[in-house]
Amino acid sequence: MMWLSWRQFRVQALSGAVVLGVIVACLLYLGADIREGHDLFQAGCRGQAGCAQAKAEFRGAYENTLLFLAAGLALIPAIIGTFWGAPLIARELEGNTHTLAWNQSVTRRRWLLTKILIVGIAAMVLTGAAGTTLTWAAAPFDEVVKNQFSTFVFGARNIAPFGYAALAFTLGTLAGLLLKRTLPAMALTLVGFIVFQFFFATMVRPNLVPAEHARLPMTAEAINEAQNLGSITGGSVINGVRVPDAPDAWVAETSPLRTPDGKTMDGGKFSACITNPPETGAGGTFGDAAVCLAKYDLHVDVSYQPTGRFWTFQILETLVYLALSGTLVALSLVRIRHRVT
Repeated sequence: MMWLSWRQFRVQALSGAVVLGVIVACLLYLGADIREGHDLFQAGCRGQAGCAQAKAEFRGAYENTLLFLAAGLALIPAIIGTFWGAPLIARELEGNTHTLAWNQSVTRRRWLLTKILIVGIAAMVLTGAAGTTLTWAAAPFDEVVKNQFSTFVFGARNIAPFGYAALAFTLGTLAGLLLKRTLPAMALTLVGFIVFQFFFATMVRPNLVPAEHARLPMTAEAINEAQNLGSITGGSVINGVRVPDAPDAWVAETSPLRTPDGKTMDGGKFSACITNPPETGAGGTFGDAAVCLAKYDLHVDVSYQPTGRFWTFQILETLVYLALSGTLVALSLVRIRHRVT
């Protein structure tokens, strides 16, 4: 049974090995280049102003490339689930080749479990190896920028890719078993896994561990350290604020700008400060607008996760994905035993 499963899977396995070899080679080259850039950053980090300039240059040189690679790595589990998981059983059912195996001494469950283990482990190894290599390549950049909780970055580092590959593959396997048609199963797997990834990152991950809370005064200096002001709807919001006691923390939720009595700042006053602030000659990212807003004695309430919890989130999220994968395998074994004919 093991030998037969390998013979059926060998083309995909060899193709995956070739793709992985290309990915690893490119990432090793990139990692060496990032380390050279990191050496230049350290050499240029002289004084506060010099360090800020060197950091901006170092970040600008590699940030877009690493984000692109992280997004690409996020697609690998979805592709594996679509092209390895969904056809695994659906193709057998469509071609009626499963009846030969089921008329031998091997039981349905053993037949299915052997296939899942062989191809599933290969899927996890491929995705995990790519994620581990990217983690190594980006290590100097992550050390400087400290943006590991970013959605794409988090999912492309350390052990999380192993869990993603396991869930995508088992989801595809169950979809093929239920639908019994390869193309519909592939479509369902691709869309379903991507939707679940988005849902988990935005709705579940922030609540895996109870967040810390803080009230941050929005002085002109604090406003200038934020990433942006306002929104498409014109709301009095600010994004990208930093927690002074934990400057590298993941800020999961930020309230609108609030007045001392806890009410949301009036939209008209906010818009006036953004579009037509009194001229003060102030510098900084938002300049006169920051000074104008600071006069209202504003604050925001934030929920955040300290950087030290990064590995806690990695482990918990991976365990959740592996547990869901195990559940899907169990459902597949029940389905094939009682209902598939």
